[in-house]
Parts: sequence; C-alpha cells; structure tokens
Amino acid sequence: MTSSDSDIQNVLDDVTKAAAEGKLSKTAAENIRCWLTEDRYSGYRDETAAHVREEKWQALDDAFWTIIPFGTGGRRGRMYPIGSNAINDRTIGESAQGLADYVVAYHGDSVKPLSCAIAYDTRHKSRHFAELCAGIMAAAGIKVYFLDDYRATPQLSYAVRYKSCDCGIMVTASHNPPSDNAVKVYWSSGAQVLPPHDKAIIDRVMSCQEIRVMPFDKAMAEGLVEIITDEIDKAFVEVASQCAFPGPRDVKILYTPLHGVGAEAVVPLLAKDGFEQVEVYGPHEEKSGDFPNVPGHVSNPENQAVFEKPIEYAQSNGFDVILATDPDCDRLGVAAPLTADTSGPWGTLNGNQIGAVLAEYVLGKRAAQGTLSPEHYVIKTLVTTELTRRIAQSHGVRCVGDLLVGFKYIAETMDKEGPDKFVFGTEESHGYLVGQYARDKDGAVACMLLSELAAELKANGVSMHEYLADLYRQHGYHKEYLINLFMEGSEGMAAMQRLMRAFRESPPKSLAGIPVSRIRDYLNSTATDTATGESTPLGDPVGNLIIMDLAEEGNYVAARPSGTEPKIKLYVFTRLPTDRSQDLDAAEAELTARLEALEADMRAFAKANS
Repeated sequence: MTSSDSDIQNVLDDVTKAAAEGKLSKTAAENIRCWLTEDRYSGYRDETAAHVREEKWQALDDAFWTIIPFGTGGRRGRMYPIGSNAINDRTIGESAQGLADYVVAYHGDSVKPLSCAIAYDTRHKSRHFAELCAGIMAAAGIKVYFLDDYRATPQLSYAVRYKSCDCGIMVTASHNPPSDNAVKVYWSSGAQVLPPHDKAIIDRVMSCQEIRVMPFDKAMAEGLVEIITDEIDKAFVEVASQCAFPGPRDVKILYTPLHGVGAEAVVPLLAKDGFEQVEVYGPHEEKSGDFPNVPGHVSNPENQAVFEKPIEYAQSNGFDVILATDPDCDRLGVAAPLTADTSGPWGTLNGNQIGAVLAEYVLGKRAAQGTLSPEHYVIKTLVTTELTRRIAQSHGVRCVGDLLVGFKYIAETMDKEGPDKFVFGTEESHGYLVGQYARDKDGAVACMLLSELAAELKANGVSMHEYLADLYRQHGYHKEYLINLFMEGSEGMAAMQRLMRAFRESPPKSLAGIPVSRIRDYLNSTATDTATGESTPLGDPVGNLIIMDLAEEGNYVAARPSGTEPKIKLYVFTRLPTDRSQDLDAAEAELTARLEALEADMRAFAKANS
C-alpha cells in the first residue's frame, strides 16, 4: 500500500506520541521522521509507515535509534529491511555511494581509469550487497574487478594491490552472528581506510542524498564489471606460498572453515606448500550463512566451543593439529594435543598464544637463514601480549607495539616503516600476516605457517603446547583474558559512555590487591602517575583506549569500546618474571587466581559506573 500525505501525517503523529510515551527514544523518532518525509528514503517510506501502524516500537527503536557508524572494521550491524541503524540496501548503498563519490573527487581530473575490487562471503545477502556495490561503482564510472563466488578477505586485499585499484569493498561481518552483515572499505594500499580518507568518506556517506545504481548485468555487458576470480585464486596462492619455509611436511591436518569461505584459500595454499594430509572437517564444510553446525551458530575461532567436536574427531583419527578460520578467512584458531600423544588430551591456543608461537617460528626461521637485522621489525597492537615484544627482542629485531586496535594500523605501520623490513604482524583477536602481498590479516597464510610449525614439532617429538611452555620459561609466564561487556541499544550506548568516563575521571585505585600506578588515556594522549597526579604526553596514537598499569610490571588492564559491536572490551594482562615461571603449574595457578580477582574487580567497577 502506498501512503498518501495525509496517511504520513497520521503516522508522524503516532511517532510523536510514541516518543512522548517512552516507546521510542528521541533519536529513533527523529530518524524515523527523516525516513518518512525525505525524498532520499522514499523507497522505504511505506515499510517504515507499516511498522509504525503495527506499533512495532521495539523493532523501530532498534533500527533507528542511531545512524550505523564506521568502526575499526567498516560499517557492520544487524540486517533489517529498514532503519538507519541496520544493514540494508540503503545503508549499504550509502556506504558504496560515499566511497564512489570520494574516489572520483579525490582523483579529480586524473586521466587514470578508476577501479574497485569487490568480494563477498557466505553470509545471507552478501552476494546481493556485492552486486549493489558493484552497480553503484559502475554508475560512477569506476570499473569493478569482481570476485564472483565466496572468497576470503585477504584475497580482496591482495586483489586491490594486484589490480592497482583505487579502492576495495569486502561484504562480510567476519565472525558476527548470522543476523549480521557489513562492508569493509579498502583504500588503494589494500588496507582498510585510514585518516584522512576515512573521515572524508564518512562525511559523504552521511550526507548521501541519491544512490545511483547501474544494473549489474548492464555493467557486465558494458565492461564496467570484470570477473577476476580465477586470476586472483592462482596469483594469491602463488604469492602467499612464497612466504613458506622449507622443512618437514609429515603432519596430519584437520581444517575447518566454520561454514565460511576459507577452503578456497587454505586448501590450495597448503597443497602448494607440500602438505598432502589435509582434511576439511565435514560438518563445517557447507557454505552457509546460518553457520548450522557450530555452537550458538557463531563461527568465531576465538570460541573454544567450536573446537569441541573437531577435537573428538581428531583424537579418534590421528590428526596432529586442528586449524579453524572464521567466515571470511582472515582469522585463525588452533587446537593441538597437549603432548605428542594425539589420542590424549587436547587444548586450544588463544590469539595471543598463536601470535607468540608464530612470531618465534618465523623469527627463528629467518634467523637461521641469516635474513634478520636490527632494522627488521614485527608489529602488534597495544592490547596484544607483550610476550611478542620479548620474543622479537630475543632475536634482535624491533617491535612496533604501540598501535591502536585494528589491523589497518598494522598495515599503515608496514608502509610507514618500510615493507621490506617487515617480518610479522599480529593482534590478539587472532589476526596474523607475513609478507608484502596484502595489507590485512590473512588466515590462509597463518594456516600455512602453523602447519609448517606443527610438522617441525612432530618431527622433534614436541607438542605445540610444550613449545609455548618453553617460551614462557624463557620470557616469563604471560596470561591474558578478554572480558566483553555487552551494552545493546540506545541505553547501552549511554552506559558505555558513562563507564569510559568513569575510567578517566575516577579510575579504580587498586585491582586484585595491586595498586594502579599509572593511567594511560589514548583519547587525551596523557599518561598520569596515580601517586603524584603528574601527567606526561603520550603522543600518537590517539583513540578511545584506556590502559591501567598496575604496580607489578607486566600487569595491566585495557578498556575500549568495540568499533564493530555494542560492547566494551576489557583486556586483562598478567605476567610473572622468568625466575617465577620455571614451575609452569605453579605459575599458571598464581596467574589464574590473579586474573579471576582482576575480572571480579573490573566487573564490579563496571556495574557501579555504567
């Protein structure tokens, strides 16, 4: 039913009344009025009006209470056919149109033909959104190189560089629930957009009036969309395999793509590197946006639960290691036997531990080849374990470790510091990269390196957990923990703001019985000594991150709002010095107790201040 002007006025009156009665937040009411009255939303007017008539107030408030932002991973959220705070044709279209308009304006009168690479994963509507983005780029005169079939995020990053594109779009919500989708926006470097481009693109997205779309078939017929799937598949495997190291390959690998795109990147790369005993775990092989056979339907390799059934299968069938990638194959999860007995107990490695063992493996191999110098460097973020820094120092290389959260900052540092001296990049959320071929984390190349390490350890009769234990004895026992404080909806956003303000204005004086000695505030770029109150400048980076250093060296807590989900992340770091880390069972018990006390204190502080 098409709404008349009088009908719309009645609907607007209903919105005003609902807001007055507390059924809608003020911001939701304002955004709904825009969608009911402004020409740019005319295609969504009838459905929005129908929601109001049917008094779907909660759905309306969720979909309209804010304008979905760009965060560390792009524009991401729950899919819903209408709403400024939902992923739908309008919000995806605005994102692509804003990017297209900025690229055209940025290059001005350049005679160089403009181009964009686009790829998509197995999520619901990913192909639809990818075609929509391609049509918008084509309408702007930007040629599209299209990966037509489910492909990995690192392949998209590589395609941008390989085809010398001006930008790229990846349609994926990574490891989010099946209800979500997103676009990740890339610049010509192959990295996700950074300042000043990100703000300039956002300004155009938020002011977008008209979305101009060329039908996908027409764009194909006119040569404005070119399918490059096979070309990128071959080139990506070839260039990523150049990051391999020689060594044994006798290892039995169980790989799970968690219903995502990973098999198309991981399996050919492992074959190219000489691994012959690779099996894709059957129950997780189906490409499905419902993620049907993983616990809670959340395909996140950070969750230990996704490994439970694969571990049972691996124990019974003689596998040496389990590798898991998330739906867009940019993150890696790992499970391995605790000892050399593959039928015995297994355990997972968290993102910090995987990063540490990969750093030691890559640096050790490079050192043996004689290809390391003091100018070489590894990169990590501020919330990634300091064990990685200590490993780098032990090999005589630098560690650039003061980066904000987001792999785009690792990519930026690669280009600032010089990619020729880059060795390894890692972040605690299971992201890893070697080589210069991409500027985003790559689950496929991480699988290859982890497989090489697993084969070498098997040849030496050592388990991966024992390998990690040796690193702890050498560098001190490190134990980290991530606390997610979910705060959904408009009230959740206010609670997040209150809590971050409390960390700044009245932080806890002690945690787990250890005094808080310093507060590092990366939003205001200051480090404050809690005993003297003296503040010193931090310099770059600048972002909404707070770190509370404890009086015992190597122990600290970081807090930041997520850039992609409605939650605050609390990162808890503990460490014992090497002389107290030789008895690992005792060290584990001591730091587990400390982590539990830190979590209890942090949750109590959050409850009292949000």
